[in-house]
Amino acid sequence: VSIGGSRETMTEVKREKFGDLPDGGGSVEKFLLKSDTVKVEVISLGCIITTLETKDRDGKFSDIVLGFDHLEGYLGKHPYFGAVVGRVANRIAKGKFVVEGKTYQLAINNGPNSLHGGIKGFDKAVWVPEVVPDGVRFFRESPDGEEGYPGDLKVWVTYTLKAEELTINYRAQSTKTTPVNLTNHAYFNLGGQGSPNIYNHEFTIEADSYLPVDETQIPTGEVASVQDTAFDLRKPVELGRHLQAFHLNGFDHNFCLKEIKETQFCARVHHPPSGRTMEVYTTQPGIQFYTGNFLNGSLMGKGGSMYPKHSGFCLETQNWPDAVNKVHRNCKRNVLGCFQKISGIWWMVTKWDWTVHYSLHMQ
Repeated sequence: VSIGGSRETMTEVKREKFGDLPDGGGSVEKFLLKSDTVKVEVISLGCIITTLETKDRDGKFSDIVLGFDHLEGYLGKHPYFGAVVGRVANRIAKGKFVVEGKTYQLAINNGPNSLHGGIKGFDKAVWVPEVVPDGVRFFRESPDGEEGYPGDLKVWVTYTLKAEELTINYRAQSTKTTPVNLTNHAYFNLGGQGSPNIYNHEFTIEADSYLPVDETQIPTGEVASVQDTAFDLRKPVELGRHLQAFHLNGFDHNFCLKEIKETQFCARVHHPPSGRTMEVYTTQPGIQFYTGNFLNGSLMGKGGSMYPKHSGFCLETQNWPDAVNKVHRNCKRNVLGCFQKISGIWWMVTKWDWTVHYSLHMQ
């Protein structure tokens, strides 16, 4: 039964049960958003995007995000498939930061660092859902001291689908000054389920600079030009050939975007075999490009698919990694905008757009 939607955009919103949590912990709900060109399924556990179907050049729908068929997969250990991560996405060096003269120590869960909010971050919480026009809004309150972070933090994450555009709107409000940096960690493969890798995808990232990292993936403090490096993705590159040409294991780096407050274009991915093209827009100052370097085929995903190395990519719009501890060299901007002051509203918007390119090959 359709319980939400707009006549103008014709987005259907349906609500159903996805599964039960163990030990009487309640149930997890699923929300299906459907337009003429895109179908999205999101669950109340971690605001996880479990399914995202778009059309290829022949008009056939395929699911282009990695994940699991059932709730059990998302309750086990997995690399944040489709989830909203926080309170702070990405890495915080040694899990430490200082706010207003007080040092906070977080759980260490990624080498010597804290990653994606800690041991039990926002991705593992069950959120309170509410159907809205063309989508669904999720809410949770992260209590003062959760995973070591200061302040009660109220968080709202809203997914809305209009035609071929999925928008994620994030808002947060805290009772104490605290770092906040939210993103969605969906893994994409525009070839659809069962596609073995992303080597035939063409990537473009609208960034003149990036952040070099140390051996633990923490930015060094330098803001480096992409010019004449493997990180110059301002023109489309085919990933497989690019990795070979530069002898790279893959990408797991923050690209620095223009400092403007409006939603801006930041990345494009094209998959020539299917014709699918994905564009990313954001209000954030950075985008983490990750090529699934740590996927190893050990997880059984949808339809029995195995997800080996480089079988999916992430484009995580966010503030710069370890911004709570960094004053970046060669940089005029203040990356400490990740701190949320008392009673103020932290917000960001990310938009994903899907189109299909039709081409005629003459021989």
